[in-house]
Amino acid sequence: MKNPLEMLKEIKSVLGIELSEVQVEQSTEETKLAQMTLENGTIIEAEEFAPEFEVFIVTEEDKIALPVGEYSLEDGMVLIVESEGIIKEIKEATSEKEVVEEEVEAAEEEMSYATKEELAEVKSMIEEIKAMIKDKEDMAAQTAEVEAQVKEELSSTPAATPLKHNPEGNVQTKKIVFGNNRPQSIQDRVFARIANIKK
Repeated sequence: MKNPLEMLKEIKSVLGIELSEVQVEQSTEETKLAQMTLENGTIIEAEEFAPEFEVFIVTEEDKIALPVGEYSLEDGMVLIVESEGIIKEIKEATSEKEVVEEEVEAAEEEMSYATKEELAEVKSMIEEIKAMIKDKEDMAAQTAEVEAQVKEELSSTPAATPLKHNPEGNVQTKKIVFGNNRPQSIQDRVFARIANIKK
């Protein structure tokens, strides 16, 4: 068997193609990656800084996928990564002043003053609750009075005489005899004689 390289050379010579060695053309188009710098000076790299593109931290030895989180860039933008190494979005950083203003507006909306009608309504609700509490207190007092009366009545009545068990009392047993008036058979007479002998 011939070596595959030798066979290839023979085929090429027959076809008239001149090649000194087997050449395999590979299209190695290197994509140029865009780089950005984080606020802390870390260099990150991505094919394009847009949603759904992969983003990496550039180190001397290797590229590491950017962990989940929000990162401030040098140009003031914020890079958000929700799944490791994938950009979710890039947006402008909101200033702390804007956030504080939004919180103040929300607090002002919550702190609206009550009207006279609302105050009257709350007052009537409080009166109803007071009446309910007073009714419960009255019922509790009545229940306590009834319990006290029942206890007095029970303590004033004499206790019943205790029952005593008498196991040696006169107990009369009734002897029941079945078939006393029937005519006696031979078997009955034999059993009667056996009974009389034993006595």
